Amino acid sequence: MQFDVKDINLASSGALRIEWARQSMPVLNRIRDRFETEKPLSGICLAACLHVTTETAALMQVLQAGGASVVVCASNPLSTQDDVAASLVKNDGIPVFAIKGEDNKTYYRHIHAALDFKPQYTMDDGADLVSTLHSDRSELLDMVRGGTEETTTGVIRLKSMAAEGVLRYPVIAVNDARTKHLFDNRYGTGQSTIDGIIRATNRLIAGSVFVVCGYGWCGKGLAMRARGMGGHVVVTEIDAVAALEAVMDGFAVMPIADAARIGDFFCTVTGNINVIRREHFAVMKDGAIVCNSGHFNVELELNGLQSITRSRRTIRPFVEEHVLENGRRINVLGEGRLINLASAEGHPSSVMDMSFANQALGIEYMRRNVDSLENKVYPVPEVIDAAIAKEKLAAMNVAMDSLTEEQKKYLTSWSMGT
Repeated sequence: MQFDVKDINLASSGALRIEWARQSMPVLNRIRDRFETEKPLSGICLAACLHVTTETAALMQVLQAGGASVVVCASNPLSTQDDVAASLVKNDGIPVFAIKGEDNKTYYRHIHAALDFKPQYTMDDGADLVSTLHSDRSELLDMVRGGTEETTTGVIRLKSMAAEGVLRYPVIAVNDARTKHLFDNRYGTGQSTIDGIIRATNRLIAGSVFVVCGYGWCGKGLAMRARGMGGHVVVTEIDAVAALEAVMDGFAVMPIADAARIGDFFCTVTGNINVIRREHFAVMKDGAIVCNSGHFNVELELNGLQSITRSRRTIRPFVEEHVLENGRRINVLGEGRLINLASAEGHPSSVMDMSFANQALGIEYMRRNVDSLENKVYPVPEVIDAAIAKEKLAAMNVAMDSLTEEQKKYLTSWSMGT
């Protein structure tokens, strides 16, 4: 079997960690039980470009149980958990091409290695797999039937491709499911980003000024958790409604040019490019800590920072200290990549349970309905979203009400008033 992992001998450690993650993934486990019986993915080859973590491993096991032939590569050079990658290869027989810390050339070589398996379906996180298919490996497109996309950044790219008429197969936007972005993006990103920052720095958040760039679902979660840790949270935004919401939620809102002068911690979660730029780095406090929790490492203008850097060194794992020409020190975490996966373990498995349930059921839906779908980006069907929420509630032993017949009639009637 072809694979490229750091050390296959790490497999036993990875297997234990995967087992631990699965204990908090009841919805995905129930899907796995059904897939093992029904084999809804039998006969397909699926290439997955995802963060190679314990939760992803649990998803790959589910897809394999459903009959799919699966191959995996990383969706970020710093997000791979090497023991998990080894376990998938050794214990599950799944080809994996991912090594934590791989350079950009190796990263894309691994994507190409996954595509060499000639998949009929793709599962992406950031759309690098899809974009590589459409650019460098277009000869494979005729055999690709459909796919799914995990994250906001990837959905943005895919919708752009669809709008330009270049997307060659239908994709389900898993990110846009309510059971994904309302929970994964908010609670998952909020907790795991704080976890990554603390593991990398061991600095106290309480009493500090914590700047959150972007107030989407990820930004909301991060701001909430930073405040919970005692931080004085400042939000920067370009959307008036989002900025107003942040104000109404009790946060200070100001331009990044102003926030740059007062912040102790900075974290970007926008999905956009060069959010913190050279002119912002130049006015930061001595010792400021800067990181990113958006998908790609483009939110920090690191070339601009380098242009005003006198010297730099790795002062501790995942912390690079830049000494500026003015003598101030700026600390960049995790090379500007996803800090929650660079220095920590990503989202808790109980949150990824819902996200990856959407992935598994999304691929199943795609397999069954692909002949009726156009080359567009589709939402997760509401019936799937609702079913996942109900399964999660049941696993948590939480009951809820249902409409009476009288209430159903009232909600569909126009004649009943006061």
